[in-house]
Amino acid sequence: MSASSESEVLAQELSSVSDKLAALETRIREVEAVIDRLEAAAETTARALEEVSAHWDAVYRAMRRAE
Repeated sequence: MSASSESEVLAQELSSVSDKLAALETRIREVEAVIDRLEAAAETTARALEEVSAHWDAVYRAMRRAE
C-alpha cells in the first residue's frame, strides 16, 4: 500500500470517527436536556407532596381537636 493510499484510509477513518463523535456529542446534549427536565419534574413533585402532606397534617390535627 502506498503512503498516499494509507493517508487516504486514515483520513477516511478519522472522518468517520469524527462524525460518530459529533453524533455522540449531540446525543449527550439531548440526554442532558432530558435529565434537566426530569430534575425539574422531581422538584415539582416533591413540593406538591410536601403540600399534600401539610394539608393532611392539618386535617388530622383538626380531627383530633374535634374529638
